[in-house]
Amino acid sequence: MGIGIGIGWRPEIAQAVESFDGIDWVEAVAENLCPGHLPDSLVRLRERGVTVVPHGVSLGLGGAEAPDASRLAELAARAEALGSPLVTEHIAFVRAGGALTASPRLEAGHLLPVPRTWDALRVLCENVRIAQDALPVPLALENIAALINWPDDELTEGQFLAELVERTGVGLLIDVANLHTNRVNRGEDPAKVLDGLPLEAIAYVHVAGGVEREGVWHDTHAHPVPRPVLDILAELASRVTPPGVLLERDEAFPPAAELAGELGAIRATLASAKPPAPAPAPPLSPSPAAPKTPGAPADAGRSRERLALAQTALLSSLTAGTPAPAGFDGPRLRVQARALATKRADVVAKVAPELPRILGDGYREAFAAYAKSRPLRGGYRQDALDFARFLLDAGLPADAPARRALARWRKERAGARPPGRAARLLRTLTRAA
Repeated sequence: MGIGIGIGWRPEIAQAVESFDGIDWVEAVAENLCPGHLPDSLVRLRERGVTVVPHGVSLGLGGAEAPDASRLAELAARAEALGSPLVTEHIAFVRAGGALTASPRLEAGHLLPVPRTWDALRVLCENVRIAQDALPVPLALENIAALINWPDDELTEGQFLAELVERTGVGLLIDVANLHTNRVNRGEDPAKVLDGLPLEAIAYVHVAGGVEREGVWHDTHAHPVPRPVLDILAELASRVTPPGVLLERDEAFPPAAELAGELGAIRATLASAKPPAPAPAPPLSPSPAAPKTPGAPADAGRSRERLALAQTALLSSLTAGTPAPAGFDGPRLRVQARALATKRADVVAKVAPELPRILGDGYREAFAAYAKSRPLRGGYRQDALDFARFLLDAGLPADAPARRALARWRKERAGARPPGRAARLLRTLTRAA
């Protein structure tokens, strides 16, 4: 994929994206696409020669467990259906618990940072290799924004990413908005992070907006791109010519003219950036002493166990109200927990829009009370049903007509789920026999 400007394709702005001049490529959330039934807008864009890159959000390659084979197969199918030159995911964990900890599985519903330790690096590298073997095209991974720091990190962000690239050959998707987020929230210097990166591994760059509340920067993808983010883009472009730069917007979509203006600001930033020097980049700063190989299988197994315990303790604190693990900043964990609950409420409202209508202005307060000690475990459909049951068991809402409406809704929705593929196949074979 050559140098060019792209935009994140979303159904809400599909028409606007198709109307923009000079769009070389788009990125679509992989989990929202069905390979056999691609949106007409994406089909038209592909016919025009616009590259489409699937961007995954659910693999959890930074988690303690190996990546799920079915999720990898689905991501591979999307890449093949779109004729994509690469696929992208995140350096993050999204679930914890399960067999490695003999505890219930917990879902974050969000991308959470991995500790920058040699244990976490060893597990991440092994997971990346598994993913690379399962995918038909190259993989690139994105640095994420974070509200919290893990205690006892052993590497800097730049060192961690450089080691990852050296050990796996994976590409990097550098999100300059996330670098800005981590500067505000974790005191990290974007220039120092860029100093440590293998710039030749950059596949493309993300640019997005956010908002600061109470001294914390929230990477919302629902606000205009601020000047500091464009400044980091300029800093990166002065070091290397990025193969592609993409504008992300996921919520609160503005008029097409405003999106076009942000694309114009990105173009202007790249055009005005000091061009990278032709000389080879200086060697990377030496990393802390450590084995340069992932270690023996037994070592990898122990790393997974230690990482699983640490991630489960953190996610349980964030989603189930258990005590904060030692070394974490308690107030910052509470900020992260509220952010997770807010995002969870947003998704449930989309999955079950009847709930906000029934509960009215009390929806978010009621959901926050429910989510405080009830982690996400069975997906958002089940979460909506469990939320309704929680309210009804408590005799809520207080308004009798609303309570009856909620009870009817839950009764209608709580029926058996449609049979899965295996059950349908078995039923077909049984009938044929």
